Amino acid sequence: MNIAALPLRNDRATDGRIARAWAALGAVPDPEIPVVSIRDLGILRDVLTAADGALEIVITPTYSGCPAMSQIAEDIGRALDGAGLAPWRIRTVLAPAWTTDWITPAARERLRAFGIAPPGQCGTPAAAQPLRFVPRAARAGAPDAVACPRCGSMHTQEISRFASTACKALYRCLDCREPFDYFKPY
Repeated sequence: MNIAALPLRNDRATDGRIARAWAALGAVPDPEIPVVSIRDLGILRDVLTAADGALEIVITPTYSGCPAMSQIAEDIGRALDGAGLAPWRIRTVLAPAWTTDWITPAARERLRAFGIAPPGQCGTPAAAQPLRFVPRAARAGAPDAVACPRCGSMHTQEISRFASTACKALYRCLDCREPFDYFKPY
């Protein structure tokens, strides 16, 4: 059976169950950055009720090759089962592509407090965007410097395009001399 073909229903009888699911899933941490939840990062896109009564959890990976998605799916299942919300299924959608604009303001502050410089706003519309083979720093309006999450200095330097995960770059502060991850905007 094609799960995507199942019609969805949302009525007053399912509102409470959906609210409980949102609450349970709001506590699921991102496996790579445990100070933020999958909801805070915008990975959790929607919670719906299918015609067969199962909850359908809609998620979008931060990028299509994200190695944490299987762990996220397991964590979602544990949270829903723990809240007594079976049956459920997960639907992964790749369009629109995830963007750092979906990270909540509270999550941006938690990233900063954790020592990861949060991304700036991209302003990326949900519509498809053309590929550009120009580094972000060379684009008009791109920030020239990233603020150090520890001391706030803008006197920073990129060390590597990739850090602890592919979605972050490694920087160092030239004032406090501390290295830090920068969550790349995209």
